[in-house]
Amino acid sequence: MAKKIYVGNMNYDTTEDELRAAFAEYGEVASVSIITDRYTGRAKGFAFVEMSSEEEAAQAIAGLNNQELGGRLLKVNEAYDKPRRRSY
Repeated sequence: MAKKIYVGNMNYDTTEDELRAAFAEYGEVASVSIITDRYTGRAKGFAFVEMSSEEEAAQAIAGLNNQELGGRLLKVNEAYDKPRRRSY
């Protein structure tokens, strides 16, 4: 089962291909999604990477957390679902 990973503190110029290459060292990358500002289209400095298995995701988190990519130390951990807002 695929596992989603949060990647924070990214350089704003980091590309999906660079992220994919970094995570591919730890297993099969199912998807990469760099989050962008809806108005400017610029990267917000974080992304989500989906690995094909939980074991590969754990290895990627252990191997890439606090590692440099694009001149910045990445913050890599398991992604959690955002709680839904309650409408009143």
